[in-house]
Amino acid sequence: VRSPIPYGMAGLVLWFAFLESGVHATLAGVLAAMTIPATARINTREFVTWGRRALDEFEECCGSEGGDIQQPTTTEQRGLLQALESAIHNVEAPLQRLEHSLEKPVAYTIMPIFALANAGVPFVGSLIDTILSPVGMGIILGLVFGKQMGIMLFSWLAIRLGVAELPKGTTWRHIWGASWLAGIGFTMALFIDSLAFEDNVGLLNTAKVA
Repeated sequence: VRSPIPYGMAGLVLWFAFLESGVHATLAGVLAAMTIPATARINTREFVTWGRRALDEFEECCGSEGGDIQQPTTTEQRGLLQALESAIHNVEAPLQRLEHSLEKPVAYTIMPIFALANAGVPFVGSLIDTILSPVGMGIILGLVFGKQMGIMLFSWLAIRLGVAELPKGTTWRHIWGASWLAGIGFTMALFIDSLAFEDNVGLLNTAKVA
């Protein structure tokens, strides 16, 4: 199933079931995402070959007088365009397409709402004492050093095992820089804080400061 609609409907049912069961409903989103296909229906080589042939046929349909872009397309041209559109759809994995379509709504709507709802940090007491507390130090060490160690180690393992490869033009310095950026805790860090310290406001505020 390549359409995102069945997965969305199943995800809503799963979300409601998790919500009613008392288990945190965000787990439903994780499980639903794992069911969406992450592979394309056709590979890139097939797409390039077919796409070139379709464009060549489209150019032949234009004829010698086909340079005017204001001209309406013929039935044959529309058929080629629809087939090309279908190929473009099939060369992209459903999971990747869904991720791309959600990029702007998440960045400009969901993230700001989440930030405004969860980022209230009351600065009470000494900031240094808060940072040097066990919770504060644990979070800072985890985000600053833990993120770097985890990303670098598992990236190295993935490449050594042949599971992945460095993108063209990317060096280990770039991966290391990205691991520093990954340590900037915000939405997910606040979310985990609210789950871990739900019954302890003092520790929750300390975690938010850290």
